[in-house]
Amino acid sequence: MTALDLIDRKIVATLMSDATLPIAQVAEKVGLSQSPCWKRIQKLEANGILTGRVAIVDPARIGFGLTVFVSVEAKDHSAEWREQFLQAIADFPEIMEAYRMAGEKDYLLRVAVPDIGTFDDFYRRLTEAVTFRNLSSHFAMERLRYSTVFPVNTRDR
Repeated sequence: MTALDLIDRKIVATLMSDATLPIAQVAEKVGLSQSPCWKRIQKLEANGILTGRVAIVDPARIGFGLTVFVSVEAKDHSAEWREQFLQAIADFPEIMEAYRMAGEKDYLLRVAVPDIGTFDDFYRRLTEAVTFRNLSSHFAMERLRYSTVFPVNTRDR
């Protein structure tokens, strides 16, 4: 983990909240002039701390009203199965997030689709691509909270 100083933490927090801000405004918010601020942002990108700048959209408003969490139990824990699974999740754009888990389930997928029929198609294609011990689908009824902003400490420690 890279240790960030107070200014870097402020830059990261500012950009997480609004990556569209011009450098001049970011610099003002963190107490730097533009050139040093820009150099720090470039360093944060080079170090892999800032990995991209994106627009966050409402999934329902663009036709992805169904979120499904899929719990996966691996058929086995061989390198071959894992490679097959990793290739499959890379090939399915409906899979928004994938995690290797500790506990009862081996993996957890967050899947975004327009509707149940589209999910059924996704499920069939996924189970044709990879053999699983068990898949369990959990349909989200309502998104109560969502954030892409980590609670970075922006105060001097």
